[in-house]
Amino acid sequence: MEPWEQISNYPSHIKKIYEFLSKEFGSVSTPLTYSKDYELAIAVILSAQCTDERVNQVTPALFEAFPTLQSFASAKPKDIEPYVFSTGFYRNKAKSIQGFAQMLIEKFNSNLPRTMEEMLELPGFGRKTANVVLGEVHDIIEGFVVDTHVKRIAYKLGLTKYKDPIRIEREILEKVPKKYWNHLSLYLIFHGRKTCIARRPLCDGCGLRKICPSAAGKVE
Repeated sequence: MEPWEQISNYPSHIKKIYEFLSKEFGSVSTPLTYSKDYELAIAVILSAQCTDERVNQVTPALFEAFPTLQSFASAKPKDIEPYVFSTGFYRNKAKSIQGFAQMLIEKFNSNLPRTMEEMLELPGFGRKTANVVLGEVHDIIEGFVVDTHVKRIAYKLGLTKYKDPIRIEREILEKVPKKYWNHLSLYLIFHGRKTCIARRPLCDGCGLRKICPSAAGKVE
């Protein structure tokens, strides 16, 4: 029986999950470090297929080498590549960063857009990137951030029957109260790093084990 098939009362289930995680992690914000709004956008571009920890190791030197939005826009992608090499897919990311900076200046007057539609016009931006930036910078919650942790844990907890990020987001937006969207995504990410680790989930010490359909048979 799939995890989502074991949930008889979805509203009650999600409320219990949210209440536990909110007590566990409290007030949360993106773990990516930045000092300027556009720096967050660049950090999120770099986070694709890469850990936030690695991105935070890379960005100080990157932002020192290119201290302004204009310096990114004026750079050639090959100038950016050495600074982002260790994040993987460095050629594509360097090209996206340069294109993002250029478009932000030329089309959006150096200001990050405030709508999903406009965000998705920016090079290197998908729904995940746009959701992170809209929520963190503008406190505008238009969607639900689905990264690898959220994708895995939302399924394990029975919050979704899908494993595709777009379908996961769509289902959660339909079923989960909007007031939960922003923090719940971050809570699931932090829970995935601390307890529900991909290769070795620590079910014995998990406070959600009693209501997690995937933990059945794993604990006494």
